[in-house]
Amino acid sequence: MGRITKAHGLKGGLKLELYTDDPDRRFTPGAVFSLQVPDESPWSGKTIAIDELRWYNGHPVAFFEGIGDRSAAETLARAILWVDQDPDEETGEEDAWYDHQLVGLRVLRDGVQVGTVARVDHLPAQDLLAVDTADRGEVLVPFVAAIVPAVDIAAGTVTVTPPTGLFEDPIAELATPEPPSSTPPTSAPSSSDES
Repeated sequence: MGRITKAHGLKGGLKLELYTDDPDRRFTPGAVFSLQVPDESPWSGKTIAIDELRWYNGHPVAFFEGIGDRSAAETLARAILWVDQDPDEETGEEDAWYDHQLVGLRVLRDGVQVGTVARVDHLPAQDLLAVDTADRGEVLVPFVAAIVPAVDIAAGTVTVTPPTGLFEDPIAELATPEPPSSTPPTSAPSSSDES
C-alpha cells in the first residue's frame, strides 16, 4: 500500500509514499497494515493500525496507534506497509487489475504462449509486465493497450501484440546479405587486332 519515508513533526506523524490509487479507502481509521522491515527491527513480524491520514502540502502524512512522538515514528522510517487482501476482490475499474491477479498468467502472441507474467513493475511513465520466457529470459513489456490489448483473468491469459524484436531477434533475412550468384560473370567480347 505504501512506504513510510520519514518522521513528520513532533507528534508521531509519518510521511508516506503511496502505492495505491485509492488512499481514502485504504488508509481509513482502524485499517491494519503488516510491516516489511529488516529482521533486526523491533517492528519485525508486527502490524500497525492507522489513526488518521492527513495531507500536508500535497503529501500524505499518517498517524498510527501507539506512535505518539517523533522518536517512536523514526523507528518506522523506510518500512513498507502491506495489507491483506481478498484475492477475488475486484478493482472496481474497467481494465484495471491488482498485481497478484496478473502474476502467473500465460502470455499469448498470435494464440501461442510466449511466456508467463512474473511481476508488474510500476514506473512513472507506464507499468511494465515482466514476462519470463523460455528462450530470452525476462522480457519487459509495456502494459499499454496498443501492446497488451486483452487480459482475461478467468482464462488465465494476457494477449500481446508486441513490435518485432521484443520476443525474438529481428528477422534474420533483413540482416543477411543475398548470397553471390553461382553463374560465372560473362566477359565482354574482345576485339582482335588486324595487321
